Parts: sequence; structure tokens; C-alpha cells
Amino acid sequence: MAVTVIGIDGGALPKGAAQELESARLVVGGKRHLDAHAPEHARKLELGPLEPALNALSALSGDEHGVVLASGDPGFFGAVRALRERGIRCSVLPSTSSVQQLMARVGRSWDDVVVVSATGQDLARAINVCRARPAVVVLTTAPKAGPAQIGSGLTGWRRTMVVAEDLGGPNESVVTVDPAEAAKRTWREPNIVLSLADLDDVPHRGWIAGGEPVPPATGWALPEEEFSHRDGVITKAEVRAVALAKLAPRPGTLVWDVGAGSGSVAVECARLGAAAIAVESDEAHAVRLITNAASHGVDVRVEEGEAPQVLRDLPRPDAIFVGSGGSDVVTACAHAGAARVVVALAALDRVAQTREALRTAGYEVEGVQLSAARLAELPDGTSRLEAADPVVLISGRKKP
Repeated sequence: MAVTVIGIDGGALPKGAAQELESARLVVGGKRHLDAHAPEHARKLELGPLEPALNALSALSGDEHGVVLASGDPGFFGAVRALRERGIRCSVLPSTSSVQQLMARVGRSWDDVVVVSATGQDLARAINVCRARPAVVVLTTAPKAGPAQIGSGLTGWRRTMVVAEDLGGPNESVVTVDPAEAAKRTWREPNIVLSLADLDDVPHRGWIAGGEPVPPATGWALPEEEFSHRDGVITKAEVRAVALAKLAPRPGTLVWDVGAGSGSVAVECARLGAAAIAVESDEAHAVRLITNAASHGVDVRVEEGEAPQVLRDLPRPDAIFVGSGGSDVVTACAHAGAARVVVALAALDRVAQTREALRTAGYEVEGVQLSAARLAELPDGTSRLEAADPVVLISGRKKP
């Protein structure tokens, strides 16, 4: 048995493809690919569910040849993985991928672009990457993970979408829209989406594909001096370190920072690759928050308003940090659907009610009191320990 996977991009077939098709006993592919390229003598199997195609290819005898017709580069989020998982060894004749074609149409370099696949179960993660990163290509899947769904998820973020339909085909179209408009339109299949924070930005010359990896080289739990704040109103670095460990921010997740103040937690989560929303009612804090995000090169969405009211229209989070707010705020956050919730408390009287609110909402609850004493230099050059105010962190993790 020999199997060859041939990539199709709307142009000429790759070198050697004609010979492979001529010798094929079985040709597998989508209807349009079969109609255009499958020879008359071969048995044709139209792709729907993948399992029947894998079974048919596995059933070929030792001297029989099978061909799989796939779009673009079959080794890039394509058919090759499924074949190898089944134990089917294959040779590949690739064509230009849809990502390469889209970036060529836009006329933009793409070594900095993150590429994500938006299957039904991964749509939320793909949207969160678009919320967090300035340049992302989304490989869409019909019918529930297309440009309209991505546009709906990006409404409220400063993003521009470039949507390409039928790349390389007779109905090719490339349009630039804002997320709200994309959410209202019906899009032709197949399609692919480019999400950009700045349509005209020339990306920094990097050294690794997909942009700078996270976590950043400067680490996390940054000193308070790294943030603009008022009168020391900021989550201290030691507390932030433990909070970040409990929140587990990473690419594909969305974190709320409620009662964000200077936004140090939201900024740190964004630096670790998560999408972040900072909720703050104080206008002066909100301005500082925007400045802090910009100075650290991350995109934090700022929602200025009173919690819990302002939380109602926000997208569902994966994790929530509550830096300030009463029991009504904690209760609202506990019922927002996040897998993790972390609450910072200075008042011991609030510990019991916070634990109860999280437990009632189905969380496994832990708590820790953090007391840090930093070395401070005295005028004579010696050092003493300077204690910071203790903080209690109550953390909840959803039960399986």
C-alpha cells in the first residue's frame, strides 16, 4: 500500500501529481477536488466523516496506490496528521497553504503571525488568541466557527478582520471589515480570517515564527515600579506571583481583573499570553491602566464601570482575579463560569463569606495568608526587613 497526499491551491497541481493520480486505485477528497482531478479509472470516495476514508485507505493491498486530495499544504493543520495517527505512511506533494495565499493577497510579512485552528471546541481559545495577540490567522471551520462567530467574539476589541473567501477559486474575495460588521454577514465557504490590531503596522523584525514566545524574558511578578499607580494602590509583586500561579494565564484563555486599579494583574496575565479584561470604576485608575498596558506592549480591554453590573455583558472568562469589591462582586464572579477565581482580601472579616460564595458556586476552595518583608537599606549601609501589609488570597477551582 502506498498513499500520496496532494495539495491543491487553485493553480497547477504540484510536480509529480499527475503521475500519482494516474496510478491511483483509490482517490479520496472533497467533491470539488474529485470532480476536477480524479481520473475516471480510479474509485472515488468523497470526504465527509474522516473514518470511512481512513478505513478505505487502510484496506488497500500491498501494491495498490491511494491518493488523498487536500487543500493547500496537507502537512499544516491538514490530512497528514490523521493518516499518521492511523499508522498510514504517506508521501506529500504540497501546494501553497491558505495562510501563505492570504498573506500574499494582503501584501504583509507573516513571520510574526500566530496561526490557530478554530474547530467548534477550540473556537473560544482561537478568539482569545485574537484578543491577546496583534496579528493572528484563524483557520475557520464550517458551520459554527467562521468569520461571523469570530467577529462576534472580537466585538469590543480594537481589531480589524481581513476575510478571504474561496482563495484560489473562481469566487475568490478578500474584504476588510470591522468585527461588528463581520458578525452580521453571511460568508461563503471555504474562508480564512486574519485578525489585526493595526492594519498598517509593519511588524518588528523577530527571530522566531509566530512572534515573541511567552513567558517574556523579563519574567513575571514585576516590581511595583514597573507600573504607574496612585499612593501604593497596587497588588504587590509577591501577592501577584501567587495569584498568577492560581489563575494560570496562558494563550487561549481569557482573564477578568475586577477592581483592577493600576491593572498590574491584567497586564501580567496579558504578558503571559492570555486575553485580559480589566474592570475599573475609577476614571483616574482606568487612565493609568491604559498607560500601563501600553508601556508593557500588551492589549488589555478596559471596561470602565461598577461591578457587578458591568460584568453582565462581558464574554465568559476562564479565570477571574478580584482585587476589590464587596460580597456582591465576589458572588457575581463566582457565577460567571470561570474555571478559576482568586480573591485578594485585606479584611479578615470577609474571608468566611468569600469562601462560602465560592463553595456554593461549586468551587474547591483554598486560602493562604501572604506576609512579605523586603530588605531595605539603612543610611549606614546595613539592611533591615520592611514588612508589607499582609493579604489573604482565597482561590477557587471548579470541581471536575
